[in-house]
Amino acid sequence: MFKPYFTRFAAYNIWANGKLYDAAAAVPAADRTRDVGAFFGSLSGTLNHLIVADRVWLHRFLGDGPEESQLNRVITHDLDELRRLRAAEDDRISGFITSRSEADFAASFSYRNIAGHRFTQPLSETLAHFFNHHTHHRGQAHGILTHLTGKAPELDLLYYIRELEG
Repeated sequence: MFKPYFTRFAAYNIWANGKLYDAAAAVPAADRTRDVGAFFGSLSGTLNHLIVADRVWLHRFLGDGPEESQLNRVITHDLDELRRLRAAEDDRISGFITSRSEADFAASFSYRNIAGHRFTQPLSETLAHFFNHHTHHRGQAHGILTHLTGKAPELDLLYYIRELEG
């Protein structure tokens, strides 16, 4: 039963991204763009990467939308614009998940990576990677927020579940 599992992750993704962006809004713009030695340099760089990576994957999943070829591309440093773009990608993710049948999740999925290499694997495994990738980079953003402000929001899945069921 993959559909309920990935539907929950799509909703959790929206929730966690909202908390992350709320926390980022409290950080001065100069600090959001300051290179703190993270993989994508800054908080802004990390937030941009998540949007770019989503566009890469959603183009593979859906065959449409913006095409990206550089994972470190900075679309914008404007947080309001990033939040708007984040919400648009989160809506696309949610729409993709809800439009799939249960059988789709077990079916093979083929794509080419940015280097042009072809891969085929079950869609469920690809989506597990996709959502794990979000968690990974939100964790980096969480670390940057902690470094910059001394605090960061609770983003664990269990906090989402407790709030949802609260």
